[in-house]
Amino acid sequence: MAAQDHPLMASRSKSRNTPQGPSPFAVEAEALPEGKFTGPDVTADGSQRAEVPLLELETLWLCTGTLCNLACATCYIESSPTNDALVYLTAEHAARYFDEIERDGWHTREIGFTGGEPFMNPHFMAMVEDALSRGFDVLVLSNAMKPMRRHEEKLLALQKAHGAKLTIRVSLDHHTKAVHEGERGANSWDAAIDGLKWLSDNGFAIAVAGRLLPGEGMIEAREGYGKLFERENIRVDAQDPARCVLFPEMDADKDVAEITTACWDILGKSPEDIMCATSRMVVHRKGEPTPRVVACTLIPYDRGFDLGETLAEANRAVKLNHPHCARFCVLGGASCSA
Repeated sequence: MAAQDHPLMASRSKSRNTPQGPSPFAVEAEALPEGKFTGPDVTADGSQRAEVPLLELETLWLCTGTLCNLACATCYIESSPTNDALVYLTAEHAARYFDEIERDGWHTREIGFTGGEPFMNPHFMAMVEDALSRGFDVLVLSNAMKPMRRHEEKLLALQKAHGAKLTIRVSLDHHTKAVHEGERGANSWDAAIDGLKWLSDNGFAIAVAGRLLPGEGMIEAREGYGKLFERENIRVDAQDPARCVLFPEMDADKDVAEITTACWDILGKSPEDIMCATSRMVVHRKGEPTPRVVACTLIPYDRGFDLGETLAEANRAVKLNHPHCARFCVLGGASCSA
C-alpha cells in the first residue's frame, strides 16, 4: 500500500509554502501493473521472491514522528505540519530500545533519527543525549530550518561533549535553489543554507542528502554540490559519498522489476548489501498502544514490514515485497545509513 493510500494519511494537509507544481524529481515510468508486489513468497511471474536476513543490527533508526514544518511535493512518508500518522516517540520509548540493545548484546554502532522533522519532537533532545551518553554514534536527519535553530545552545553543548559522535545530515534536495524549492516550497532554500552554514561554522560533523533529477548523472550532481559548498564555505566534501549522499527516486505507484533470488547473481549483488540486512526502524503509529519495529526506514505503514514490538521479534528475514525494495535499495544501490 502506498503511503498516500494508508487510512492514517487523511490528516495530512498543505502548508503555506507547499510546492504548487509537480515534483521535479518525479519518477518517469509506467504505472505499476496489477499483480506485482502482492505476495510475500513469489513474484507476479511465479519466481521465488528474494529475501534479506538481519545479519547484524548496526543501525537502529527512530522515527520521531511525521510532523514537519514542510510539506514537500514527494515526501515518501507524507510528513507535513498536520500529519501525525506517526506520533511522537518519547524518551522513555527510546530508552526501552537502547536498554534492549545493551541487554541482549546487539553490536549496534549507530542510532539514526528521522521524521518528519526530528527537532519538532519535544522529547528529541533528551533522546539524542541519552543515545550519545551510552556511547552510540548518532545521525540526525534534518532540514536545518527553524525547528533546529531553536536548539542551538543545546546542540553546541552536545557537540562540545561528544564531537564527531554526533552527525547532522541536512536535506538539500538539489544544488540549485530553483529545483530545491520546486520540491520543498518557497522560502525553504535560504533557511536550509543558513542552517547548514551555522553547523559548518560551529564545527559540527555534517553531511548533506540530495537527490538526482531524471537524467542527471552522479558526476554532474557532485560537481554542482561541490561548487555550492565552495561558494558558501560549507565544510562538506561533495566527492565523499558518506558526506554528500545522493539518493535515487522512489514512487510506489510506478513500474519496476521485482527482485527474485536469481537477481543476486544477475546483478552481482548480495543480500548483505541491502539496508535491511543491518538496520531496523522504530515507529509509533497513531492509535496503537506501543511503538513497533519495522523492517525499513522507507516503509513504515505496510503491515507486511511490521516485525513486532521488540528488536528480538524483528530478528528475521525481510521479503523484498515492495517497489521501494527494488528501485531504491537493490537497483538504486542506496541506503539511508551512509
